[in-house]
Amino acid sequence: MSLNRREMLRLGAFGAVGAIISTAASSSALPSLFIPGQPDPLAPVAPQPVAAAVAAPSAPIGIDPQLFARAKAALDLHQVYPRDTIGIVDFSRPSADPRFHVVDLATGQVESHRVCHGRGSDPAHSGYVERFSNDFGSYATSNGSYVTSDYYDGKYGLSLRVRGLDYSNSNAEARAIVIHNAWYAEDDMIPLHGQLGRSEGCFAMSRESQSAVMRRLAGGRMIYADKLA
Repeated sequence: MSLNRREMLRLGAFGAVGAIISTAASSSALPSLFIPGQPDPLAPVAPQPVAAAVAAPSAPIGIDPQLFARAKAALDLHQVYPRDTIGIVDFSRPSADPRFHVVDLATGQVESHRVCHGRGSDPAHSGYVERFSNDFGSYATSNGSYVTSDYYDGKYGLSLRVRGLDYSNSNAEARAIVIHNAWYAEDDMIPLHGQLGRSEGCFAMSRESQSAVMRRLAGGRMIYADKLA
């Protein structure tokens, strides 16, 4: 059956309207903000001038100087930009401590958050990282340098992918190592159990911490995670 020109135009218009409705419905299904009244975790943080990254030559208060030096060396080695803010995770500390540090490299200001480690890194559930692994199926935390990647809506809602830059964490993307929130990472785990729960290798945090961390470190910023001997 053939259609005349007027019928074809009418059907094309209906198709365009349907596409608009479909797009709107899809957008409305995206996850809402985690914390009402708090900044949108998807809102971009404007990068600061690259030169500002060298304004904090010594370790900020609360961060081990040796770990801080390693993180800054990794930032230079991998030539990661922007260089205004960096995440430094001190896995020498127990999960009960705020050990995920978000550092403003221009001012030295630090925000610290609790973060889980993988159950493969702590088989006895002592609260401490005993070992790192980059292996598939290890359910362990990997140490090394990461850069943040893209957002996605997954099992735990809005999450942020990370990409490993070193041989010790090169499988991070393929292992689906991400920043996400989890019930076992909420602060009320501490008075109940004295420690957070364990992830499968991801940087699992409370909802509030995840929102703050993602907003500060999204956009290809570096996270350096390690444990000092």
